[in-house]
Amino acid sequence: MTFLVAYASRHGSTQEIAEFIAETLRSLGMEADCQPVGRAPDPRRYEGVVLGSAVYVGSWLPDATAYARGNAEDLAERPVWLFSSGPFGNQVLDQEEQPKELEELRNRISPRDHRVFFGALDMDKLAFEERMVVKAMGAPAGDFRDWDNIRSWTEDIASSLS
Repeated sequence: MTFLVAYASRHGSTQEIAEFIAETLRSLGMEADCQPVGRAPDPRRYEGVVLGSAVYVGSWLPDATAYARGNAEDLAERPVWLFSSGPFGNQVLDQEEQPKELEELRNRISPRDHRVFFGALDMDKLAFEERMVVKAMGAPAGDFRDWDNIRSWTEDIASSLS
Protein backbone atom coordinates (compact mmCIF):
# COMPACT_ATOMS: atom_id res chain seq x y z
CA MET A 1 0.00 0.00 0.00
CA THR A 2 1.28 3.46 -0.85
CA PHE A 3 0.76 6.32 1.60
CA LEU A 4 1.07 10.04 1.45
CA VAL A 5 1.93 11.61 4.79
CA ALA A 6 1.25 15.31 4.22
CA TYR A 7 1.71 17.98 6.86
CA ALA A 8 1.78 21.67 7.69
CA SER A 9 4.35 22.73 10.27
CA ARG A 10 5.45 26.17 11.38
CA HIS A 11 8.52 25.38 13.48
CA GLY A 12 9.30 21.74 12.66
CA SER A 13 7.62 19.74 15.44
CA THR A 14 4.69 18.60 13.29
CA GLN A 15 7.07 17.85 10.42
CA GLU A 16 9.03 15.54 12.73
CA ILE A 17 5.80 13.76 13.72
CA ALA A 18 4.89 13.31 10.04
CA GLU A 19 8.36 11.97 9.22
CA PHE A 20 8.10 9.56 12.15
CA ILE A 21 4.71 8.32 10.90
CA ALA A 22 6.12 7.78 7.40
CA GLU A 23 9.17 5.93 8.79
CA THR A 24 6.92 3.73 10.92
CA LEU A 25 4.70 2.89 7.94
CA ARG A 26 7.82 1.95 5.94
CA SER A 27 9.04 -0.27 8.79
CA LEU A 28 5.68 -2.08 8.57
CA GLY A 29 6.14 -2.82 4.86
CA MET A 30 4.21 0.10 3.41
CA GLU A 31 5.46 2.65 0.92
CA ALA A 32 5.22 6.18 2.33
CA ASP A 33 6.09 9.62 0.97
CA CYS A 34 6.28 12.48 3.45
CA GLN A 35 5.68 15.95 2.01
CA PRO A 36 4.60 19.38 3.20
CA VAL A 37 1.17 20.41 1.96
CA GLY A 38 2.80 23.51 0.46
CA ARG A 39 4.24 21.26 -2.28
CA ALA A 40 0.65 20.31 -3.19
CA PRO A 41 1.21 16.54 -3.35
CA ASP A 42 -1.43 14.83 -5.48
CA PRO A 43 -3.41 12.44 -3.24
CA ARG A 44 -4.63 10.52 -6.32
CA ARG A 45 -1.15 8.99 -6.58
CA TYR A 46 -1.64 7.19 -3.25
CA GLU A 47 -3.88 4.50 -1.84
CA GLY A 48 -4.04 6.10 1.62
CA VAL A 49 -3.32 9.50 3.18
CA VAL A 50 -2.29 10.69 6.61
CA LEU A 51 -2.78 14.46 6.86
CA GLY A 52 -1.67 16.56 9.80
CA SER A 53 -1.16 20.10 10.93
CA ALA A 54 0.09 22.11 13.82
CA VAL A 55 -2.73 23.78 15.74
CA TYR A 56 -2.46 27.45 16.67
CA VAL A 57 -5.19 29.21 18.61
CA GLY A 58 -7.46 26.24 18.00
CA SER A 59 -7.06 26.05 14.21
CA TRP A 60 -5.01 24.12 11.70
CA LEU A 61 -2.48 26.13 9.76
CA PRO A 62 -4.10 27.80 6.73
CA ASP A 63 -2.01 25.73 4.26
CA ALA A 64 -3.33 22.48 5.72
CA THR A 65 -6.93 23.61 5.66
CA ALA A 66 -6.59 24.88 2.08
CA TYR A 67 -4.99 21.58 1.02
CA ALA A 68 -7.78 19.54 2.62
CA ARG A 69 -10.50 21.71 1.06
CA GLY A 70 -8.85 21.79 -2.36
CA ASN A 71 -8.40 18.01 -2.43
CA ALA A 72 -11.54 17.03 -0.52
CA GLU A 73 -13.08 15.04 -3.37
CA ASP A 74 -9.91 12.99 -3.96
CA LEU A 75 -9.28 12.53 -0.22
CA ALA A 76 -12.83 11.29 0.31
CA GLU A 77 -12.21 8.51 -2.24
CA ARG A 78 -9.45 6.85 -0.21
CA PRO A 79 -8.73 5.99 3.42
CA VAL A 80 -7.58 9.12 5.27
CA TRP A 81 -6.36 9.68 8.81
CA LEU A 82 -5.92 13.12 10.35
CA PHE A 83 -3.65 14.28 13.14
CA SER A 84 -3.18 17.55 14.94
CA SER A 85 -0.16 18.66 16.89
CA GLY A 86 -0.20 21.48 19.33
CA PRO A 87 -1.26 21.21 22.93
CA PHE A 88 1.71 21.71 25.21
CA GLY A 89 2.20 19.91 28.50
CA ASN A 90 0.49 16.63 29.22
CA GLN A 91 -3.19 17.57 29.33
CA VAL A 92 -5.71 19.38 27.16
CA LEU A 93 -7.29 22.25 29.08
CA ASP A 94 -9.61 23.54 26.36
CA GLN A 95 -12.90 21.64 26.32
CA GLU A 96 -13.67 22.73 22.75
CA GLU A 97 -12.75 20.12 20.14
CA GLN A 98 -9.72 21.14 18.10
CA PRO A 99 -8.98 21.99 15.42
CA LYS A 100 -11.96 24.23 14.79
CA GLU A 101 -12.09 22.87 11.22
CA LEU A 102 -12.48 19.25 12.34
CA GLU A 103 -16.25 19.01 11.86
CA GLU A 104 -15.95 20.43 8.34
CA LEU A 105 -13.12 17.99 7.55
CA ARG A 106 -15.15 15.07 8.86
CA ASN A 107 -18.08 16.06 6.66
CA ARG A 108 -16.01 16.63 3.51
CA ILE A 109 -13.38 13.90 3.76
CA SER A 110 -14.82 11.26 6.13
CA PRO A 111 -11.50 10.42 7.78
CA ARG A 112 -11.21 7.09 9.54
CA ASP A 113 -9.73 8.78 12.62
CA HIS A 114 -8.39 12.03 13.99
CA ARG A 115 -5.76 12.07 16.70
CA VAL A 116 -4.36 14.96 18.72
CA PHE A 117 -0.72 14.65 19.72
CA PHE A 118 1.01 16.88 22.22
CA GLY A 119 3.58 19.10 20.58
CA ALA A 120 6.93 20.65 21.30
CA LEU A 121 7.63 24.25 22.16
CA ASP A 122 11.15 25.61 21.69
CA MET A 123 11.14 29.29 22.64
CA ASP A 124 14.32 29.85 20.59
CA LYS A 125 12.44 29.02 17.38
CA LEU A 126 9.68 31.56 17.98
CA ALA A 127 9.46 35.10 16.67
CA PHE A 128 9.21 37.85 19.28
CA GLU A 129 5.45 38.20 18.86
CA GLU A 130 4.96 34.45 19.23
CA ARG A 131 7.05 34.40 22.42
CA MET A 132 4.86 37.14 23.89
CA VAL A 133 1.67 35.20 23.09
CA VAL A 134 3.12 31.99 24.56
CA LYS A 135 4.15 33.80 27.73
CA ALA A 136 0.73 35.45 28.05
CA MET A 137 -0.94 32.04 27.67
CA GLY A 138 1.41 30.46 30.18
CA ALA A 139 2.23 27.58 27.82
CA PRO A 140 5.08 25.42 29.10
CA ALA A 141 8.20 25.05 26.96
CA GLY A 142 9.54 21.60 26.17
CA ASP A 143 8.97 18.53 24.03
CA PHE A 144 5.74 16.78 25.01
CA ARG A 145 5.45 14.44 22.02
CA ASP A 146 4.67 10.84 22.99
CA TRP A 147 6.49 8.81 20.35
CA ASP A 148 5.12 5.49 21.65
CA ASN A 149 1.57 6.82 21.26
CA ILE A 150 2.31 8.05 17.73
CA ARG A 151 3.89 4.70 16.82
CA SER A 152 0.90 2.79 18.23
CA TRP A 153 -1.57 4.93 16.24
CA THR A 154 0.46 4.39 13.07
CA GLU A 155 0.55 0.63 13.68
CA ASP A 156 -3.24 0.72 14.07
CA ILE A 157 -3.49 2.43 10.68
CA ALA A 158 -1.37 -0.27 9.04
CA SER A 159 -3.20 -3.15 10.74
CA SER A 160 -6.60 -1.76 9.75
CA LEU A 161 -5.60 -2.19 6.10
CA SER A 162 -4.20 -5.71 6.41
